[in-house]
Amino acid sequence: MVGAVPDSRPSGGTTPAIRALARHLGVNLDQIKGSGPAGSITLDDVQQQANLKHSHGDSKPLKGVARTMAKTMASAGQQVVPVSLFDQVSVSHWSHDTDITLRLIRAIVAGCQAEPAVNAWFDGEQLSMRLVEKVDLGIAVDTPDGLFVPVLRDVANRKPSDLRQGLNRLRRDVEQRKIPARELQGATLTLSNFGTLAGRYATPVVVPPQVAIVGAGKRFAQPGIRNGEWFEDWQLPVSLTFDHRALNGGQAARFLAALLADLGH
Repeated sequence: MVGAVPDSRPSGGTTPAIRALARHLGVNLDQIKGSGPAGSITLDDVQQQANLKHSHGDSKPLKGVARTMAKTMASAGQQVVPVSLFDQVSVSHWSHDTDITLRLIRAIVAGCQAEPAVNAWFDGEQLSMRLVEKVDLGIAVDTPDGLFVPVLRDVANRKPSDLRQGLNRLRRDVEQRKIPARELQGATLTLSNFGTLAGRYATPVVVPPQVAIVGAGKRFAQPGIRNGEWFEDWQLPVSLTFDHRALNGGQAARFLAALLADLGH
């Protein structure tokens, strides 16, 4: 426009005075979310960032696994319509050396047999479902470097000893950071056994195209009666979080009921 005054701000939306103040205070402008018009950075923004840095130090950008997880969770949160069902089941009949993860896997297979729609992929853009015949189960593994979810393939058609060997191998590969990328892809359903650490119930995040995730909490004891006698009845809390775009409450409840029945046998 003829006669217009040139804007002294560069494309980044900061003035020379703001950049000079940032340099003087040792502030990284890339870490500031501007409060000015159209998100521009103001002098007050720079000063507040400097005060925050002085009080708590610099923020550190997420890297590696943590950065990938943050992006994945943000994307899932924008897509999925999550609903959770919670329940618990008596496991007092389990022997002290029961492999809890394998029991959970067996129960998940029983749930999928009762309600195959839970073992599926959902395309939110096309609004289409693809039922998957094999149960390829993602197993959440916590490591010092972050959360990994390797995939244990075809869990419905493998013997317990083979599943345990597979789980051990996946965990070892994850901990040594030697797991191939393909072993982290293609899960049809996920198990989060967070109860090995703490917590009874949770609402884990469903990551598309999966439609559900099973959560197992920390076992706890409550009073029970058997043959007229009180006893310590150990309960296993279980949750199912599902994408309500793909599944309805009846389907989710049928899956969870079959899972609990298997755990209770």
